[in-house]
Amino acid sequence: MRIVLLALLIAFPATAQVAQDPPRDVAHPARMEVLHIPSGGVAINGLAYLAAGPGAHPTLVIAHGWPGNEKNLDLAQAVRRAGWNAITFNYRGSWGSPGSFRFAQVPQDAAAVIAYLRAPEVAAKLGIDPARIALAGHSMGGWATALTAAKDPTLQGAILISAANMGGVGTLPRAAVVKASAGNTETLADTSPDRMADELIAGAATNNFMNAAPGLAKLPLLVLTSDDGLAPGADALVAAVRAAGGTVTTAHEATDHSWSDARIALQTRVIGWLQGLR
Repeated sequence: MRIVLLALLIAFPATAQVAQDPPRDVAHPARMEVLHIPSGGVAINGLAYLAAGPGAHPTLVIAHGWPGNEKNLDLAQAVRRAGWNAITFNYRGSWGSPGSFRFAQVPQDAAAVIAYLRAPEVAAKLGIDPARIALAGHSMGGWATALTAAKDPTLQGAILISAANMGGVGTLPRAAVVKASAGNTETLADTSPDRMADELIAGAATNNFMNAAPGLAKLPLLVLTSDDGLAPGADALVAAVRAAGGTVTTAHEATDHSWSDARIALQTRVIGWLQGLR
């Protein structure tokens, strides 16, 4: 028993700093709301992590990847603790949202979420400042963020996390695209590895996120990369955005595609950047 107690004292010394939740705002507590967001004739699923405190809050929309096993819900919680609302959602045909999954619909769904949050009645209900909405995306969600933000200069900013250029995926040999698709079919409705591969190949030129560089140059951009092989593509996009006159903040972490052992680093970088926005 003494050995066990000694081990616990070594592992958790009395001087260790333990993170604490902020004091509860009884009048305006943090809360969660289930969302049903109109997009493409259906209502996709979403969750609103709403910050404590009175008045309208800035809001970060977080787009997941392909298929989206890592949804960055810990990031959503951290962003809320920092005073921002956080919105997560599932594309048509993914994770229980109605409809069929198609890559072309992914940026459309992201744009539909932003439009929904800007509606006066929705913004008032959820405590959202429509003029202070930023968009973030991980992996395929980073690609969707690039394409969506490039068309919406009124966003407060955009964040790409280990962004995957789906246009680049479509340039690979078909067998390689089918293989990649086969590993990403979980929870995706009315599709198959062959169908996804054919869609990616047919849309390779249109889907190239390099096309988004001129539009992304019109708003603040944070690009985070990891040791997943995708950094060169993100670096090329950063160079193109800067060449177009854009302002880009970058950072690289020696971690995997899901940022499995760098979650706090991810939260710190995202929140620090958000707090610097005007």
